[in-house]
Amino acid sequence: MADVKNNPLLNGTRVGKYDAVPFDLFKLEHFEPAFDYALEMAKKDIEVIKENKDKPNFENTIVALETSGELLDYVTSIYYNLYGVESDNKFKDLSQKFSPKLSEYGSMISMDDVLFQKVKSVYDMRENLELDKEQLRLLENSYKGFVRNGALLDDDKKEQLKEISKEISILSPQFSQNLLNATNDFELYIEDENQLSGLPENAKAAAAYLAKSKGKDSGWMFNLQPTSIMPILKYADNRDLREKINKAYNSRGNGEKFNNQEILKKIATLRYKKAQLLGFKTHAEYVIKERMAETPENVNNFLERIYKIAMPKAVKEVDELKSLAKELDGIDELQAWDSAYYSEKLRQKLYNFDAEELRPYFKSENVIDGIFKVANKLYGLKFNELNDIPTYHKEVKTFEVTENDGTFVGLLYIDLFPRKTKRGGAWMNAIKSQGLQSGKVQRPHIMIVGNLTPATDDTPSLMLRREVETVFHEFGHALHGLLSDCTYTSLASPNVYWDFVELPSQIMENWVAEKDALNLFAKHYQTGENIPDELLKKVKAAENFHKATMNIRQLNFGFIDMAWHNQDPTDVKDVTDFENKALEKMRLLPHVKGSLISTAFAHIFAGGYSAGYYSYKWAEVLDADAFEKFKHDGIFNRETAESFRRNILARGNTEHPMVLYKRFRGQEPDPDALLRRDGLL
Repeated sequence: MADVKNNPLLNGTRVGKYDAVPFDLFKLEHFEPAFDYALEMAKKDIEVIKENKDKPNFENTIVALETSGELLDYVTSIYYNLYGVESDNKFKDLSQKFSPKLSEYGSMISMDDVLFQKVKSVYDMRENLELDKEQLRLLENSYKGFVRNGALLDDDKKEQLKEISKEISILSPQFSQNLLNATNDFELYIEDENQLSGLPENAKAAAAYLAKSKGKDSGWMFNLQPTSIMPILKYADNRDLREKINKAYNSRGNGEKFNNQEILKKIATLRYKKAQLLGFKTHAEYVIKERMAETPENVNNFLERIYKIAMPKAVKEVDELKSLAKELDGIDELQAWDSAYYSEKLRQKLYNFDAEELRPYFKSENVIDGIFKVANKLYGLKFNELNDIPTYHKEVKTFEVTENDGTFVGLLYIDLFPRKTKRGGAWMNAIKSQGLQSGKVQRPHIMIVGNLTPATDDTPSLMLRREVETVFHEFGHALHGLLSDCTYTSLASPNVYWDFVELPSQIMENWVAEKDALNLFAKHYQTGENIPDELLKKVKAAENFHKATMNIRQLNFGFIDMAWHNQDPTDVKDVTDFENKALEKMRLLPHVKGSLISTAFAHIFAGGYSAGYYSYKWAEVLDADAFEKFKHDGIFNRETAESFRRNILARGNTEHPMVLYKRFRGQEPDPDALLRRDGLL
């Protein structure tokens, strides 16, 4: 029996006036008893709904379901957030217990005929209930959720579906843990500085700092974090070094020690079987039915449209690199570990511009100040750092977000730098979502996480422009969560269609290219000067450099995602052969033996992007089209920003995203807006 009184996950302990999570109190031993107790409480909530003898109505059935299991939601939110940002293998191992139990709990609800009949009875009389739009949306989603999760199946198929869901819930965390362990397992120690010829001084300093932190008296250490490997791939004259790093990074999850091949095949096959049970041809058809794209055919046509325009241009771009590599170094066959290196050489040759020139202007503290200033000019938000909010790591900073008049908007946690206890990439999560909880509509607590260039003993954290775009991107997600203004948590932002969720994030990246925005925060960390106009002109001139190749790179991810999820993968024997066949038409450089996308593709095998990775390109169309309005009206036009906030950021999934988008834009998105912006049309 759980010790409720002394377990901070269960005893209601919160911090300060905003009921912040007491991260500093949690210990490993708190989580399993807290989870089991909260799960039992959630099951009791469901029994209360089922045993209610009153006629089913919106409040006693739909709202009751919406608000059931709040303690379980709290415990699992804390656990899975910490799983990604601050956890060792012992902590991660708990997911092997939690995930199948959560899966069983979800199946128990969705396949319970008594519950479904109550929901159906309310749904059947929906036209006579005088519900507002949001209530009606919640009711429709509740009914549809039961149907999509097997409520109409016979008992035998329900049991099959339950077992499939349970098995997937075990496999996905295994995939994620393998990938993190494979990433952390690689370290490259170099003692001879001559091997680092071409590397920028800040990259060498970071590598020396890492070596020192690992107990080395001298030398340079590299790992598989992007901030460590990208300088090598872009600048290292040592071709063997580039090859070693490239092969190590692109073979993660495909080695003997941490191999994801069998895991991902099982996941893909189980998803296919689940879709078949539910009456769909493929997992992609099942997923995309609840997306703006609506069908896999629309997704494939969308990807093919970009491919046909971008691929011929990408071939020419790579031919330029081949010629340069031959001219400079006599290289007869360009390889994957050469492309970033010669691309950077060509960029400097054509535009006299090196991305490293911008780094001194992007001190991390200034970048954070920049996102706050941009948000203030757009939406009138204020950000005040709080020092009395517990965090899960000393590097995490916490901010109180308010309206101009002081009205509380939410809490924002910012965690920017890599460590071994954090998974790779960058993301936004809700610690507490906006919406109805504990009997009242509550404001959100949001976190944004990254793995960006850290400080060293000699220099502060100085970011590449691409890293600045990442911060703005995740902050866009954060604004979506913070500015949500809905009644029900399941409908609140960012719980929207998956191919709509990237619009608020990707549109924010546009401000990084605007002088008026950069002048707010991009100041040299030593002199305080803004980026010189001459340097900004170079940046603008190089804006669309090799954009076709960048589009093809993203399409690779979209096509391999659809390959795994829009057919029967049951008979796939060799992951390498399967992937090579799926991507053969995309090949710009020779395939590197051992390199695979699939075995490290956490987005689709351990995240929420299965049959949905196309969403990034889809949302780029939306953001390119939407930003054209900002450009026309003024990038800080408050009326335009207020319309974007009111119609996109605030409304969550209370209406269909196309309705919301047209309300902001006045028209459907122009599909060619992205191709125009990238200079491909």
